[in-house]
Amino acid sequence: MMTLLRDLTPLNRVICSRDMDVTVAYLKERLPFQEHTYPADVPYNGWVIPPSWDVRRAQIIHRGRVIYDGRHHPLAVISLSTSFEGTVDREELRRHLHYDHRYPDAIPFHFRQLFRSWQRDWGFCVPQTFYDELAEGDYEVIIETEEGAGTLKALTLDLPGRTSDTVVFGANLDHPGVANDGLSGVAVGIALFEALIRRREPARFGYRLVLAPGIMGNEYYLGHLPREQRECLLEGVMLEMLGSSTELTLQFSRGQQSNLELALAAVLERRDCRHRTGAFARWLINDEYIWEAYGIPMASLSRYPYPEYHCDRDSVERIRPERLEEAVAVLQEAVELLESGAVVRKRFTGNICLSHPDYDLYVDPGQVAFGDVPDERRRKLRQLMELVPTLTRPTGVALLAERVGLPVSTVEEYLGEWARRGLVELS
Repeated sequence: MMTLLRDLTPLNRVICSRDMDVTVAYLKERLPFQEHTYPADVPYNGWVIPPSWDVRRAQIIHRGRVIYDGRHHPLAVISLSTSFEGTVDREELRRHLHYDHRYPDAIPFHFRQLFRSWQRDWGFCVPQTFYDELAEGDYEVIIETEEGAGTLKALTLDLPGRTSDTVVFGANLDHPGVANDGLSGVAVGIALFEALIRRREPARFGYRLVLAPGIMGNEYYLGHLPREQRECLLEGVMLEMLGSSTELTLQFSRGQQSNLELALAAVLERRDCRHRTGAFARWLINDEYIWEAYGIPMASLSRYPYPEYHCDRDSVERIRPERLEEAVAVLQEAVELLESGAVVRKRFTGNICLSHPDYDLYVDPGQVAFGDVPDERRRKLRQLMELVPTLTRPTGVALLAERVGLPVSTVEEYLGEWARRGLVELS
């Protein structure tokens, strides 16, 4: 994972660029990814793929001396800056300089133009100290870029299961010049899938790794995926910012009922990891809302917030290998929990009168007024009984057992009675 981060972090991985092409080629050498391409002349839902953009020269010159070289870091020229050559005074130059208001010596990530390529300007990202220390006078500015027709690229890797139900792990390929934001999730996702490939027993679920530029990449990928293929995507989790020393953050999907997020929550508790959980969009919102808009529950596993977010301090040197390894271990254990035991699929709608003689599945909650206080086992079985009609997707029996606090064997036995009455299918 660290080798991948060292190799790819320095690249200017904007959505369409030579460095993004290098990144895609590098990852395809690592694993047998399928490459998906979307040309710039195919707009979708108002999204516009930006042109291919590479910086050839970027300098600020004062009194014949280069005082700022925009090629020293991928964030030093604002993403998709237009070319510009001319002489400007200090105040005009400052209108085109952007600095990080948190850290006087940091370079921020200016990315808005990538998503608004029809509205562009030239500019640099600089430390606030540089901005403040500019002397009065004229400055020569040279920004020379090379542009062409852009092609958006995404990568997918599929590990088929015994069923068509597929669980998705997603990560972002873009965010030029930084290590934790985006790229650490790519590294963790690849390490996870290398482990899944080595798994001895065939999986029940299919697993798919989707690596794409943030927001726009997943919108194009899902929007151009045939409906029947999209409907096989059961649920997923975005892997984001997993290499910092901050605690793990599991942010649930909107419905907060997917197998994967329940498995992750259970594993985090079991392992006693330093972590927190929260509702959808509680702490961050990136590609999760894209997947949710297509009816695919999407949680996120991250270490957000972290101090270096969206600036050049987000470097390989600040990545903690043990944090990456912890994330992979949590994800592996969650997959094993998904794969353990049977999966229940509901075969009815609404609520069945379970006390009817044809079913005889009713768990009496007891009536305290008559002295009938249910024991703990009956209370939990009752909870399971009420949970089954609310299931909206295939759900692991082991996860249901975790939720209600009963042994897997007890849950399987009770659901087996539902299956014999044709109400559910266990597989």
